[in-house]
Amino acid sequence: MSKNKSLSVLTNGILKENPVLVLILGTCPTLATTTKVTDALGMGLAALVVLLCSNVFISLLRKIIPETMRIPCYIVIIAGFVTIVKMLIQAFLPDLYSSLGVYLDLITVNCIILGRAEMFAGKNSVAASALDGIGMGTGFTLALFAMATVREVFGAASFAGISIPFMEAYKIEFLSKAPGGLLVYGLLIALVYAVTKGKAPHKVSFSCAGCDHRDTCKIETCSKKEAQA
Repeated sequence: MSKNKSLSVLTNGILKENPVLVLILGTCPTLATTTKVTDALGMGLAALVVLLCSNVFISLLRKIIPETMRIPCYIVIIAGFVTIVKMLIQAFLPDLYSSLGVYLDLITVNCIILGRAEMFAGKNSVAASALDGIGMGTGFTLALFAMATVREVFGAASFAGISIPFMEAYKIEFLSKAPGGLLVYGLLIALVYAVTKGKAPHKVSFSCAGCDHRDTCKIETCSKKEAQA
C-alpha cells in the first residue's frame, strides 16, 4: 500500500468520512454520552480501541470466515474486544464505568464498528484495516469531544468537570438535555457540510459488476461497490 493511500485511509474518517458528522452513524452513544467531556472521551477512546482491534482481527481471518457466516462471526469478535475493554475500564476507571453504564455494552452493536468490519476490514489487508480503525475511531472521538465541549461549556458552565465561573450566568441548561443535544448535533453536521461543501467523501475507482443496483444507483460511495486494489 502506497504512502498516499495509507494517509488517505488514515485521515478519511476524521472529516471527509467522519462516522458521526458525515455518515451519521453511532447516533445513540453520540447523544447520550456528550453531556460531559470526560464521558465523551471515554466512549470515543473505548470505541477506537475496539474498532482497531476488531478490524485487525477480522482482516486476519477474512479468508477463513465463511461468507454466509461473516456477520455472526464479526459480532462475536467485536463482542469479545468490547468485553475486554469494559473489564479494563471497570477495573481502572470505575467512575467512568458507572457513568457510561450500558453504553459500553452497546459498542458491540455500534453501526460504525460493524460497518467498518463489513465494508473495509473484511476486504482489505491488516495494515490498511488498522489504519482505517484508527482513522474512524479518531473521527468518532473528535466528534464526541466537539459535541461534549459545546454542551458542557455552554450548558453546564464547566469543562471536564471543572467549573467555569464567568460562564455560570450565561449557561443554557437546555443544551445539557436531549433536545439540546439534537440541536448541537444538527449544527455540527451543518458546519461539516459547509466546510466540505457537501461533496462526496472521496473519489475512487469502483467496480459495479454483479451489483443488482448498478443501473439505478446514483450514490458515488455505494455500499455494493468495491474499491479496486
